[in-house]
Amino acid sequence: MPDRGGGPTGPRMRVGRPSRRVRTLLMTLGVLAVLGMVFTMFAGFWTDWLWYRSVNYSSVFTTTLWTKIGLFFVFGLLMALAVGFNIWLAHRLRPPLSAMSMEQQNLDRYRMGIAPYKKWLLIAITALVGLIAGASASSQWRTWLMWVNGVPFGEKDPQFHLDVGFYAFDLPWYRFLLGFGFAAVILSVIAAALTHYLYGGLRITSPGARATAAATGHLSVLLGIFVALKAVAYWLDRYGLAVKSSDFKATDNWTGLRYVDANAYLPAKTILFCIAVICALLFFATLWRRTWQLPVIGFGLMVLSAILIGGLYPAIVQKFQVQPNEQAKEAPYVEKNLKATRDAYGIDGTQVTEYPGTSETEDKTKLRDDVGSTASIRIMDPNIVSPTFQQLQQIRNYYAFPTNLDVDRYSKDGKDQDTVIGLREINLNGIPKRNWINDHFRYTHGYGAVAAEGTNADSQGRPDFTESDLPSKGDLGTYEQRVYYGEKTTMYSIVGGPQKEIDYSDDSGEKTYSYKGDSGVSLSNPVNRAAYAVAFGEPQILYSGAIGDGSRILYNRTPKERVEAVAPWLTIDGDAYPAVVDGRIQWIVDAYTTTNGYPYSSRTTLGDTTADSLTATNDNRAVVAQQNQVNYIRNSVKATVDAYTGEVKLFQWDTKDPVLKTWMKAFPGTVKAKSEISSGLMAHLRYPQDLFKVQRELLTRYHVKDATTFLSGSEVWQVPDDPTNKSGSAVPPYYLSMKMPDQQAQAFSLTTTFTPNGRDNLSAFMAVDAEAGTGDYGKIRILKLPTNTTVNGPSQVQSQFNSEQNIAETIRLLRGGDSEVEYGNLLAVPLDGGLLYVEPVYVRGGGLKYPLLRKVLVSYGGATAFEDTLDEALNKVFGAEGPTTEPPDEGDDGGTTPPPKSNDPTVQEALDDAQKAFDAGQEALKKGDWEAYGKAQKDLQDALRRAEDAQDAANKGAGGSGDGDADADAKPSKSPEPTSSPTGT
Repeated sequence: MPDRGGGPTGPRMRVGRPSRRVRTLLMTLGVLAVLGMVFTMFAGFWTDWLWYRSVNYSSVFTTTLWTKIGLFFVFGLLMALAVGFNIWLAHRLRPPLSAMSMEQQNLDRYRMGIAPYKKWLLIAITALVGLIAGASASSQWRTWLMWVNGVPFGEKDPQFHLDVGFYAFDLPWYRFLLGFGFAAVILSVIAAALTHYLYGGLRITSPGARATAAATGHLSVLLGIFVALKAVAYWLDRYGLAVKSSDFKATDNWTGLRYVDANAYLPAKTILFCIAVICALLFFATLWRRTWQLPVIGFGLMVLSAILIGGLYPAIVQKFQVQPNEQAKEAPYVEKNLKATRDAYGIDGTQVTEYPGTSETEDKTKLRDDVGSTASIRIMDPNIVSPTFQQLQQIRNYYAFPTNLDVDRYSKDGKDQDTVIGLREINLNGIPKRNWINDHFRYTHGYGAVAAEGTNADSQGRPDFTESDLPSKGDLGTYEQRVYYGEKTTMYSIVGGPQKEIDYSDDSGEKTYSYKGDSGVSLSNPVNRAAYAVAFGEPQILYSGAIGDGSRILYNRTPKERVEAVAPWLTIDGDAYPAVVDGRIQWIVDAYTTTNGYPYSSRTTLGDTTADSLTATNDNRAVVAQQNQVNYIRNSVKATVDAYTGEVKLFQWDTKDPVLKTWMKAFPGTVKAKSEISSGLMAHLRYPQDLFKVQRELLTRYHVKDATTFLSGSEVWQVPDDPTNKSGSAVPPYYLSMKMPDQQAQAFSLTTTFTPNGRDNLSAFMAVDAEAGTGDYGKIRILKLPTNTTVNGPSQVQSQFNSEQNIAETIRLLRGGDSEVEYGNLLAVPLDGGLLYVEPVYVRGGGLKYPLLRKVLVSYGGATAFEDTLDEALNKVFGAEGPTTEPPDEGDDGGTTPPPKSNDPTVQEALDDAQKAFDAGQEALKKGDWEAYGKAQKDLQDALRRAEDAQDAANKGAGGSGDGDADADAKPSKSPEPTSSPTGT
């Protein structure tokens, strides 16, 4: 039996100590963990470098990297030296003997405890503050590059007469330096004060002097430096007034000096600068006087002055000088703001023309022929017909189209026509069997573009395709159809190796392909494979047999993502669009240079001003902003991304923009000259939507040029909400080929409407010439309607459309069964002094679940038509065929739609037959039986005509012609048509 009474001897001392094998294992695991962390960091760095090198923009990576490293080490070292030096100096200036007090006896224990570690403690503290400061400074790489490469604007601010470049490039860097200086001084004061206290230089409870002379001098110098920096801050604040934002009743985002700034804040800042300089000198004087009396008095005077001069005095000026006569006082400063804002946003050349809003032509039939020459009215809405493209041209489930298609111009028979276009991109969710090989090796790319006429539809309401099928063929000619880079292509792919890709499928089966481009990063190197395995968290990349010689990994595959990566100093437009250019599919991406340092120019928030009903439902349409709040913007760069190779090209578009010139100095060779844009590419460039949306938001106020009107707010407009949906968001701008009253021919344009603030009637129509390469490109025209007349705005036109009884009845019939009605873009076109509104109406019929064009709404001068085709609706509105439709009165349905229920038995029987025919048509749609659907539409037409004939007979029998209320309510359409032939012009 073991002896349980006594304790163990020698072996007991080794209880709990790990064996040598365990210690070795733990050390090995520790080393492996450290190596793993290091390799993880290396993998991120290495894969980034490989990607930038693969797209030939390695200079962007190296310039950005070395700038960040330089700022990190310089400012980290400066902060560490500043804090470390003051700790060292405070320790060196410690008193030789500490007072024998209870406070000092307690501190002795801490002094003795840290004595052996003083050196390491100093190193640790300085290293910590240095790392934090360096990391903060490295994030200012854009500020540094703009300061060191800044190009003059050639324009001076109206207050200080300094070049705008000082505010855009210099002032932000000076503010950073000032902030860094404040941080360094504050940390130094705290560190020095704690050291002095620890070693007896500062005493709180000990008898005698509270501070030694050495501590007093040291801390006074640091406080003097702080106050001196405050003086510099006061001086810079003077210039900061030119770019200061404030709330002003004229605008919520006012920027620049107002009367109170120029006459109260500006002199106050100058006075406070002088007081701060004197106060700083008093602090420095303590090196000789060894007393804090004068510095404390001076500092108190500076604080009191800041309250009285910097706060109270401006409030008095505002209250007793400005408010009693605000318009007269503020007018000169408002004029400066008006000019600067219009210049900074490129709206200074806006042409505002008075427009009557109503036509004076009595015989409206004469205007019917003018419609075709005035506008090529687009009835294919690219934001609605994507499901139709998907259903009719997807071909295979593993292809998909973007949610919002695009509008471009293509030539046919020597004439440009508006075209709706989308790419058939890869859709991983439609792959028959999901696994790693299928997702990343076999299903790697989309195939072909699909395009349709924007101004036409076929007899069944489907797009009239000009490019279709798989492989795609049509009017676009021969081009490389494989789409490896696209808006929906977000997954990485590994191509070019032993594993073959699925190219496309036809009646003979699957066609395979192996990528032949030089895009992506080679995986033949085991280091590269290991790095990507770590970076993507996919260990199979390291050992998979599907990767071999020639294998390349493709990622960062969306056009906006690629442009943002190679040009991180650009703001990217939300809508990238494809174009077939010189035998290749090119994604075209608009990019902007911005700053928020343009003096006197009011600021705008890009995320808000570019939001509309499309961005509310599609995050991919949102602007990619480097700077969300800006007060200067230029569409300075046009970028392209090759859909096959992923090659990114940046072209200088605005050759005068100083911000772009600055970045081109910082990143030489990254932006190509404008002259290198080919004629084929130029034909597809257009005015960008996000810039237009920013400009239209500014023009709601800044269309006026005189300060008095601006201050009164009587001419403030608003962008109307989209009346075609219930999102509550702004109506998006629409691309449309049209001509304004002063133009001789149609031009591809971007258009929008304005309504008065708080009301729904129309106040203005705005269009910009969007066709690149033309003399008027970028010219903004505004047709301003008179304020003493009322012209229907978009929501009123939509409301009138929805409220007409017989149109509503037709809509109800169209919605029968499982069908859904969708309203397309409500286009507005100026015509002979009035506004022509056109809106296509789509129906998702039965089980097909994709929209087909069924009706077209046209409204002009209060007359409304709702017909199967655009031609018929225009004829009805202008009276070119049959009587002109007048504005609906009591008992008048506009003469365009089937009637409501009637008390006449014969009429009611015919209407019942019409309902049965419509229901039969919907059932045929569900089954895809187009022959039965056509027969049902013919029966529907016959029933409506019988109803019309019966109603006319009833009216004649009553001795009237439809003028009576009861008869008028039952009056059917004069020219009923079936709903099965929605062709347009």
